[in-house]
Amino acid sequence: MIARRRQLALALTAVLAAAAACQAHERQPPDRPGRPAPSGAAARAFTLVASGDVLPHTSIIDRAHFDAGGTGYDFRPMFAGIETVVSRADLALCHMETVYGADGDYTGYPDFKSPPEVAQALAATGYDGCSTASNHSLDDGAPGIRRTLDALDGVGVRHAGTARTEAESRTVTILRAGSAKVAHLAYTFGTNDNPLPAGQPWAVDLIDQNRILADARAARQAGADVVVASVHWGTEWQDAPDAQQQTLAQGLTASRTDGRPDIDLVLGTHAHVPQAYEKVNGTWVIYGMGDQIAGEMFDHKGARDVRGNQSTLGRFTFTPPTRPGGRWEVTRAEFVPQLFDIDSGRVVNLNQALTQGADVEGVRDRIRDVVLSRGAAKDGLVMGQ
Repeated sequence: MIARRRQLALALTAVLAAAAACQAHERQPPDRPGRPAPSGAAARAFTLVASGDVLPHTSIIDRAHFDAGGTGYDFRPMFAGIETVVSRADLALCHMETVYGADGDYTGYPDFKSPPEVAQALAATGYDGCSTASNHSLDDGAPGIRRTLDALDGVGVRHAGTARTEAESRTVTILRAGSAKVAHLAYTFGTNDNPLPAGQPWAVDLIDQNRILADARAARQAGADVVVASVHWGTEWQDAPDAQQQTLAQGLTASRTDGRPDIDLVLGTHAHVPQAYEKVNGTWVIYGMGDQIAGEMFDHKGARDVRGNQSTLGRFTFTPPTRPGGRWEVTRAEFVPQLFDIDSGRVVNLNQALTQGADVEGVRDRIRDVVLSRGAAKDGLVMGQ
C-alpha cells in the first residue's frame, strides 16, 4: 500500500506539471457566463463538462490552510489535476454541496460551513456554474445560503438550486456555451430535516417532478436551447440507482413539449460513490458522479469506504439542430474517471495518472464497470482523457 501511494504521488507530480504546461501554452480564456456570443455567430457544437460533489470535510479545510502557507485557505491546488479538462470545455458545471461560513467559523461534518475561498478555486479551475441544492443547503440556515451565493457571485460563478430572495428563486439561470444558451436547474431530495427558513419556502429547490418540468418549460420560454437538470438524489453508498432515481429519470426524460424533450441532460449527485450513466428515453442521465472533493469517507456502519473518494466527470458534445426549433443533440458522450488522493490532497485524473505509471488501473476499471453497468456503451458512451 505504501509503495502504491508513493507511486501515485510521483505520478501525480508529473500530471500536475503537465497540466501546468498545458495551461501555460494551450488554455483559452473560458467563455464565462454572461459573455455574449460574437454578433451574427452561426450555431456551433459545444462541450459541457460536469463533476460531482465538492464536500470539504475538516481535513480538506486543513489541507487548504496548509496549501495557503498557513495564512488563509487555498483550494486551487486540489483541482489542478483536472483543470485542463474543465477549462477547455465551453461550459463547466460543478456541484457545491456545502454552504460557506465566515470569519474563520468553518466546520466539516455533520453541519458544514466551508471557507468561501472554495469559490475562488472553482473559478480558477474553469467552472462557470454550480448546483447548490443539497441536503446540506440549510446547515447554517438562510445566512449560509446568502454567504455562499455572494461568494460565487463575487468570482463570476453562476449558481442554481438555492436563492436569497423570492425573485431570485424565480429567475432561470441561463449560461452561454458558444452560441447556445443553456439553462441550469437544480433540486435536492431534502435538507436533513432542517426546516426551510421562516417565510422563505423558496430558499431551496426540492425535488418534485411537476415543478422540475414546469421550470424546464419556463427555461425554454426564456430562450434556453439546452436544459440541464441537476438532482441531488439516491441512496448513499449504493452503486446502483434506486427506485426513486429510476422513476424520476423516466418521468423527466419522457416529458415533451411540441415533440421536443423538456430536459436535455440529467446530472445526479449525493450517493458519495460513482453510479451508472444511462440513456433514458433518448436523454443522457448520470445517476451519480460521486464525490470530487471529500475527506476520508466512512459508510453508515462506520467502515472506511474508498469509493467515497472516487468519481467521474461527464463530458457531452451538443450539436445544433438541423431545423429551427429542433433539439440540440448529444453527438459524443464521455466520462473521465477521477480519484481524490487523500494523502496528497489532490484530484487525480486516473487516465492521466496511468500514463505516468501509477498503479491505479484497478480503481479506474471499477469505476468504468459501474458507469457502464446499465448498457451505456451500446449508446456510445466512451471513457475520455
